[in-house]
Amino acid sequence: MANSAPGFKKHPRSHIVTRRADKRVRVIVNGEAIADSRAAIELKEGKYPAAYYLPRQDVKMERLARTSHTTHCPFKGDASYYSIANGPENAVWSYEQPYDEMADIKDLLAFYPDKVDAITVSDD
Repeated sequence: MANSAPGFKKHPRSHIVTRRADKRVRVIVNGEAIADSRAAIELKEGKYPAAYYLPRQDVKMERLARTSHTTHCPFKGDASYYSIANGPENAVWSYEQPYDEMADIKDLLAFYPDKVDAITVSDD
């Protein structure tokens, strides 16, 4: 792989699993659904709760503003962040150039559950 994650090389027993969620994922902020997707990717990493990554076309991008905040994960790569207009700062993250092993989440958006009113996952 041309852009392989150093985290997997250093910790070969670590597992991150991505799969199509096959559920409806909605994100509510101040009573408004700012994201609604049936094409989310579910990411499970170790003991952490599942994170849902949503396509940008299913997110009201006009409600988000890119910030200068970034973080680095040795398994996923560099994350960019967005704040929600009239809402919490750095509430949304995205891996725009993830490591090859995490290509499934490229350009998708994930929301911090504690910075939004709700993230609902349902069969409807």
